[in-house]
Amino acid sequence: MSENKTKYIFVTGGVLSSLGKGITAASIGTLLKHTGQRVGVLKLDPYINVDPGTMSPLEHGEVFVTKDGAETDLDLGHYERFLDTSLTQNNNFTTGLVYKTVIENERKGKYLGKTIQVVPHIVNEIKDRIVKAGENKDILIVELGGTTGDIEGLPFLETIRQMKHEFGKTQVMNIHVTLLPYIKAAGELKTKPTQHSVQELRRIGIAPHMLVLRAEVPVSTEIKRKIAYSCDVDEDSVIVAADAPTIYQVPLNFLDQDILTPICKQLDLHDCQPNMDKWRDLVHKIIMPSDSMKIAFVGKYLDLKESYKSLTEALIHAGAHLDTKVEIKWVDSEKVEDDGAQKYLSDCDGILVAGGFGGRGVEGKIQAIQYARENKIPFLGICLGMQLAMVEFARNVLGINDATSVEFDENTPNPIIYLIDEFIDASGSKQVRTTTSPMGGTMRLGEYECETKEGSNLRAAYGSKVIYERHRHRYEANPKYREALEAKGMEITGESDGLIEAVEVKDHPWFLGVQFHPEFTSRLQNANPSILAFVNAALQHKK
Repeated sequence: MSENKTKYIFVTGGVLSSLGKGITAASIGTLLKHTGQRVGVLKLDPYINVDPGTMSPLEHGEVFVTKDGAETDLDLGHYERFLDTSLTQNNNFTTGLVYKTVIENERKGKYLGKTIQVVPHIVNEIKDRIVKAGENKDILIVELGGTTGDIEGLPFLETIRQMKHEFGKTQVMNIHVTLLPYIKAAGELKTKPTQHSVQELRRIGIAPHMLVLRAEVPVSTEIKRKIAYSCDVDEDSVIVAADAPTIYQVPLNFLDQDILTPICKQLDLHDCQPNMDKWRDLVHKIIMPSDSMKIAFVGKYLDLKESYKSLTEALIHAGAHLDTKVEIKWVDSEKVEDDGAQKYLSDCDGILVAGGFGGRGVEGKIQAIQYARENKIPFLGICLGMQLAMVEFARNVLGINDATSVEFDENTPNPIIYLIDEFIDASGSKQVRTTTSPMGGTMRLGEYECETKEGSNLRAAYGSKVIYERHRHRYEANPKYREALEAKGMEITGESDGLIEAVEVKDHPWFLGVQFHPEFTSRLQNANPSILAFVNAALQHKK
């Protein structure tokens, strides 16, 4: 038996996807962390893509970027926000990555000419990656994407089955999240989907120790007992995950059901009393805030708001710390192009222009930025939002009518924004860490140092000369225009190795554009400083 002392909680799902496995895993991790345990998290994605970096936001929601530049599943964002931690590429991997690694190893002769099979080679690669993610942790929570019975997920389930034997019963716990549908016509909750899902899991060789039931209506003790008996699970290990007014309420709902007692019993853990006082206070302010204000969120993926998941959560965090409800008004930038900015923005206390790729809706975003600048409304531009703030200023203040980004016009005579490659070629800098994507584009990914300017909104927000934030972009601000911009009142207030990281407008109450993505480092218990400062400025503007 292995000497590995890390304990593993595997979270699987049944019946259908999008049940909230990620929130369940994050909530359990949060509770265990607040008992003093060192908790790690890992997301296993059964799809064949090597990573989500090239997947459409419409297909997969947001791509979350870790500090070491890995493009990962959006569930890692939930883990970081709940556990107040920074994760790396070791905390997410896919079927595609596993197979790619095994095939590359086979080509190099590492298996000494043996026939390569799912068992043991694929399973052992998965196991090695799980063990690596759990190094220096007391507990590793492992979430398996998809649903039980998916063909892609079978090698992962086989790995989970084997690890119970390899590490021992008190080192492994299986938690199964399943749907308890309410049939309106019959007026009943139906337990059969859960029973069949558990049967499928047991057929594979995994007996769940705990069931988490997703239900839209209250679940009676009688139904919980019926499920416990039919699925061979202890009654105190049948937990209800009811719909909550905020996802941050879920750990508290689990705690009220004494979820940690059976977990600590199974894993032979001691001192299972978490201190959730600060968490409870913040959740109270989310649900029952003493004030409210409205932010215009100007973007183009508004039909699928999951594309902006980290940013919408970061606004919730800021609101909780200011005891204020941040009401988001979703503004389609293409409609701003058609109808003008005033129609959509005149009733808002702050204007936010988010990141994105491609030229669709760009002119509407530029109009929104102009409206914020001229009407002295607090403004935050993120990534593309900062770049367009510079384009807008160049056009409407410097008078460079054809100012734009090479992303939208490769042959523009006035490239306010240009490709990273051009910066690297011109400067010869070796410190700019970039990645070439399979689609051929150079991306600046992950965490970078940024030096803030004294007296700026950026310095005031962070209270620090040097800050660290994460990037995901292909284009950079062109320093050729710096002198002209600053002469007319647009200051460069953040820099990184010669790159422009932040801009502000002097004669404006609060205007900030940042090249980085501050939303990736925002947590419920530690709101991101620039987003917190923006929401506070919008609140003051309202008052």
